Amino acid sequence: MPFNSFEDYPMSWRPKREELEKPYYLSLAGLLEQEIVEGRLQAHTKLPPQRELADFLDFNVSTITRAYKLCELKGLLYAVTGRGTFVASGICAGDTFIEKKSRCIEMGMIKPFYETNDMVLEAARAILKRGDAAGLLEYNNPLGTDRQLCAAVCWLQRHGVRVEKRGVLIAAGAQNALSVILLSLFQAGDKIAVDEFTYTNFKGLANLLQIQLIAVRGDNYGMLPEALEALCKNTEIRGAYLMPTCSNPTGAFMPQDRRKELAEVMMRFNLLLIEDDIYSFLAPQGTVSFFSFMPKQTLHICSLSKSLCAGMRVAFVAFPEQYRDRLVSGMLHMNLKTVALNAEIMAELIESGKADEIVQKKIELAVRRNQIYEKFFQKEEGNIARFFHWMKLPSGLTGEEAELLALQNGVHVLGSHRFAQGGGEKAAFLRLSVVSPDTEAELMRGLKVLRNMLQEVPVSLLV
Repeated sequence: MPFNSFEDYPMSWRPKREELEKPYYLSLAGLLEQEIVEGRLQAHTKLPPQRELADFLDFNVSTITRAYKLCELKGLLYAVTGRGTFVASGICAGDTFIEKKSRCIEMGMIKPFYETNDMVLEAARAILKRGDAAGLLEYNNPLGTDRQLCAAVCWLQRHGVRVEKRGVLIAAGAQNALSVILLSLFQAGDKIAVDEFTYTNFKGLANLLQIQLIAVRGDNYGMLPEALEALCKNTEIRGAYLMPTCSNPTGAFMPQDRRKELAEVMMRFNLLLIEDDIYSFLAPQGTVSFFSFMPKQTLHICSLSKSLCAGMRVAFVAFPEQYRDRLVSGMLHMNLKTVALNAEIMAELIESGKADEIVQKKIELAVRRNQIYEKFFQKEEGNIARFFHWMKLPSGLTGEEAELLALQNGVHVLGSHRFAQGGGEKAAFLRLSVVSPDTEAELMRGLKVLRNMLQEVPVSLLV
């Protein structure tokens, strides 16, 4: 208990200790943010001195210091030397998300080399000159034309997924494909096994649909088969979600033997796998997909946003025959039609061979970017031309703090808190994209900022 009594002592903020949980500094920072956003602490309110609040809550001063610092990094507080810490102005529920600054070096969002978009434009111009181009703007077959489905089959086969036209759907991007799958084949309350760090938009979609994601322990190669088996023995798991090639956000590449072992577990427990293989074009030749191991239990999503063009929003979905009716029904209820023009442009690129040129160009550019990365940070295992890296942070520094520090230093990256599921919440990493800075020189500046920042982390954040 505090040594001093605060019963009649004037304090601008009196958080209740019983509402806080470990780690206390994060809980305290969250409570302070809530009070500010909801207007209970007005702009320019002077907060209690750190030692005073520490005595009131019976905490170490370092706990208060760290909580204040985290809120300061978020722009919620400002400090005046010799006067104290104050609530910042202009804070409301609508602007607490920190947008990247206009002059910020982009290394958070993954921008997959827009340099190749001129080749996509050439294909678009060729299509628009055709006599039947206007028909692409009309309502037509919502499942795609024969040409588009043939192109999808061809592209999937190049990436190790053998399927007939009847076993393919064309979706408006990977997120649309995920939505169709979850709405068609899963229901509220179902449990899906995922990595401890998993694709943040899949997390959001599952939460919206009240589908529970269960984190499974993994290593540098991804989910561990024995951990998945132990989970399935003790919990009713309906399915699994994996990015086996260059997993977002960790960048892990799952080797063939691991894929086979996991497939055996999934087949034994009858799990329905969602294989999100958006980076399959970066995989070494001969890489075997989960769809090849278990074609009757795998829904394989191959989005073209990273390999060919981000703005086209086209993804191919390979699926088992027994789910066709449900998936087609789900697709028709979500999409009155495919984005026919976009799908036709992708088909043109695939048929003409330009798609292969785009992929090769992107891989070459990615190799150069990774060589630059290795001048500043340790090389990661494997020879994949990574689009992003997963960086472990110094002990005591959280992903949220590092993300905010980087933003203050002019670099936009993403902290691991955005991707954490279950046990992953205790670890601290940054995901930084090497492909997103506009130039290689800008990438070098961003990497230098991050290296210097991590070498000079404020002591208050490492206590």
